[in-house]
Parts: sequence; C-alpha cells; structure tokens
Amino acid sequence: MDFELSEVEVALGESIRAMCASRYPIEELLHLAGEQFAGKVAPFDHGGWASLGEAGVFALQVPSDAGGVGLGMGASSVVFEELGRAIVPGPLVSTHLAARDLPQVVQGSDSGKRLVGSIDLSKITPARPVPFPFVLPFLDVLDWLVIVEEEHLSVVEPSKLEAPRAIQRPLDPLTPLWAVESLPAGQTVAEAGAAARWRRDTNILTSAILVGIAAKCVEMAVSYAKEREQFGRPVGSFQAVKHLCADMIVRAETARVAVQAAAVTVDEPAVGDVERAACGASLIASEAALRNAKSCIQVHGGMGFTWEVPAHLYLMRSRMLAEALTPRGALAEIVAERY
Repeated sequence: MDFELSEVEVALGESIRAMCASRYPIEELLHLAGEQFAGKVAPFDHGGWASLGEAGVFALQVPSDAGGVGLGMGASSVVFEELGRAIVPGPLVSTHLAARDLPQVVQGSDSGKRLVGSIDLSKITPARPVPFPFVLPFLDVLDWLVIVEEEHLSVVEPSKLEAPRAIQRPLDPLTPLWAVESLPAGQTVAEAGAAARWRRDTNILTSAILVGIAAKCVEMAVSYAKEREQFGRPVGSFQAVKHLCADMIVRAETARVAVQAAAVTVDEPAVGDVERAACGASLIASEAALRNAKSCIQVHGGMGFTWEVPAHLYLMRSRMLAEALTPRGALAEIVAERY
C-alpha cells in the first residue's frame, strides 16, 4: 500500500490551509476567545462556516453522483488536520459525518447550511455514568442533534431540549457549552452497525484534528526558539529546548502516520484491522496534542502563560477533543484484544 499523499490530497490540504488562514486568523480567534472568557456569548461565525461548506469540507465523503466530492477517509483526514492546525471552532466532525451518513434526514449539512451536533450515549455505562444534566457544545447554533446509541442512530431537534448555558467560562473559550436537562426520544434514522461506524470515524477525524494541533504547536515552539534570545544566543540553541522540540516533532509525526494509516485502512479494509488502527491512532494523537501543547507553552517560557500567546488555545482545545474520543481505557483494551 502506498501511504504517500496524492497530488489531489496535497493540493486539497494546501487550499484548506490557505482558506483557514483567511477566514480564521489566530488574532480573530484570540479576540473571540477573550469575549467568551469574559462571559459573553460571541456570535458564531456563520460566514466562516459557509466558506468551509463551499470548500467541500462537509461533502468530501458524499458520493459524486449525489453532488459531493466523492473522496474517502484518507482525504478527509488531511483536511481535518488542517482544520485542527487552525483550531477552527464548531461541530466539524458530526456535520461532516451527517452529510455522509444521513443526507436525506439532515439536508443541507453537506453545504454547511445546516449544523449538526452529536452525543454518544454508548459512553454511559455503570462504570462511567453520565447523569443529567450533561453538557453539549454549540447547542444554540445546531439545526440537528444526532444521538449515537449502542446499535443505531437517531435524531432530535435541538429546539426541543431544555438546556441553559452550562458555564460562563468553559475550558475551551471557543467551545461554548449548554447543560441538557433531559433528552427526548429521537427518531431512529440508521441501524445495522451505523452507530459503530459513526463512533469509529468520529475517533479518526477527531484524531486528525489533534494531529493538526500537535503539528502547529511544533511550528510555534520552533519559531519562538529561533527568535527569542537569552545570554546573547537563541534559546533554541540550548540543549534543553532542543530536546523539547525534538520530542514534539517525533510525537506529531508519529501521530500523523498513525491517523493517516487508520484513515487509509477505512478506505481499504482488506489491508488490516480497521478498528485496531482507529483506536491506536486515537491513543497516539490525543497524547501528542496534549503533550505538544504543554511543551509549546514551556518553550515560550514566562510568555507562554500569557493570553497574548495563543498556545493556551491549543492546549484547551486538545483537552476538549480528548474527552470527545472513546475513553482511553476502552481504546487500549480494543488495541490489546486485537493483537
């Protein structure tokens, strides 16, 4: 199997990176985060979301004969890595999967005209109870909510939920949260393994976002280490900083390979164990993003803890996304069982 990115995938990644730099500049995200942190509900950037739809982000896996791009999970992982690098806010993964799996139910999600959230009820077990109220991000802008149950998918209209604003200062200031007091019965829209596929692909695409975060943290740390001088020398010339940066790039590249391998295995399942690849990629990517974000702050020294340096946004987003994955213990058990 050839794991090299195709010319189409390279061009796709470059175009998404350029679009994100234009629509989601880090200065604007810092301002938005400051508004949220101050307790204000900053308006959601529907214009930026429409740009993602026009770029085909949500229609990547929609068949071409249905008006989509007609690509696979491999190309999607490249795109979602770029979205992670730019820490684009919003229900990216669930809207993308809804466009692919539920086109007749959540019409308009492929073009970005409809926003779709999701909640995975299979995580609620006696060992890991999630009592009401539970938190749900971006509820105020969602058009549909997908309920991922043990075997099937169902949908509910967010307007039917009783959900006040959960917390004025959420961990990730770019991800506002609402407290859902109760969950009405939804309309079943997909069965026969749809839930398992949704969970698997949520893990892979979320892991791709985490890879983008890990890679961006490497770039920020290395750039600062080259510019910042101490004792008349760039701090990057000191061995302690070199080791931090070297460890960061190893983690980012290892995670990228793991996620891309899992994505390609989804497209070509005959080459390996899809479930094992997806779970392994999630374990590696979440650790890479969290540790790289912490190291990035450390390389920046005292400046790293200030609001002006955006490293904290990457750390907080990493923590939020890590919680969106299947719990680490369950991921590790699946990997171990399938070896």
